Amino acid sequence: MSTPQERATASATPTLDVDRSDPTYRTWLNEAVRKVQADANRSADTHLLRFPLPEEWGIDLYLKDESTHPTGSLKHRLARSLFLYGLCNGWIRPGHPVIEASSGSTAVSEAYFAKLIGVPFIAVMPRTTSAEKCRLIEFHGGRCHFVDDSRTMYAESAALADRTGGHYMDQFTYAERATDWRGNNNIAQSIYQQLELERYPEPAWIVTTAGTGGTSATIARYVHYMQYDTRICVPDPENSCFFDGWVNEDPGCTTDCGSRIEGIGRPRMEPSFLPGAIDRMMKVPDAASVAAVRALEAAIGRKAGGSTGTGLWSALKIVAEMVAQGSRGSVVTLICDPGDRYLDKYYSDAWLEEQGLDISPYAAAIESLIATGVWSGTD
Repeated sequence: MSTPQERATASATPTLDVDRSDPTYRTWLNEAVRKVQADANRSADTHLLRFPLPEEWGIDLYLKDESTHPTGSLKHRLARSLFLYGLCNGWIRPGHPVIEASSGSTAVSEAYFAKLIGVPFIAVMPRTTSAEKCRLIEFHGGRCHFVDDSRTMYAESAALADRTGGHYMDQFTYAERATDWRGNNNIAQSIYQQLELERYPEPAWIVTTAGTGGTSATIARYVHYMQYDTRICVPDPENSCFFDGWVNEDPGCTTDCGSRIEGIGRPRMEPSFLPGAIDRMMKVPDAASVAAVRALEAAIGRKAGGSTGTGLWSALKIVAEMVAQGSRGSVVTLICDPGDRYLDKYYSDAWLEEQGLDISPYAAAIESLIATGVWSGTD
């Protein structure tokens, strides 16, 4: 739980009443919405990178590089949508803090938008969150409020909002409804536009990991809406309940510990995760996720976070299945955030040893696939 000093500081946040009929408030609201929309207008789209595969396979593997957003992650899109949703609903008000339950990247992006419109921001997060993510939250003007048990983040965020008169953003509830999945330059529309001149413009699979579930919901809904034949796969890390909840059709599924792969996996089935919209899930060992991000760096010279590795591992497994079937086509996954946020974790051999993770069999499986086109059988 938070320290007495943290609780005292939170309680000291000003709680001002807002008259929404006041012209001053409407002027502030209009300006806040303009600033958030302007951020999207001046941000170029993110790149679609190719992962090198043997040409004779007839399969193209792409990674949409969401790490190039102004706040360095896929969550920049989500944070922008959540702020517009909260502002237009009258939930975010001048002088009142925005509060979020987040293990890092969403909080970094929300701190950026809070600073942009001039409201305080508090991130409620596990004490184990990487030091670099905490530094970035504070760099953008936010404050970190730590809990010892990640399962208490929701309740503590709601309580903190109540104590401060702030707004609990609640990404895990509102992620899927804050984003316009029919278009509006969402990530799904962007992927298809960028593939228009490729040899396989309609991907056979899009692989996207889930934290809130908002991205998988947006992409899956867009695919169904546009009547594409693309299938959606959601990989899930260890210590997350999404896979079991999906397999067993159990909306009440939970786990008793948090994910080692920051940003994805949850201890409960989140409201924004839509199991019925997706086609497939995979359970990915954490060691495989780490092996995959290291293989990514070797292949294209880019470091990425563990969630990228979870997606890449599953994408490579799908590629192997396509090779075995003699299928041709394209597969798309995501670079969710940069690896420099995790140098003391996924790129640290000491951390791997401390966690009891052996990545060698998974690294060998990837090397074997690229060399032979055959999957080694490692789960």
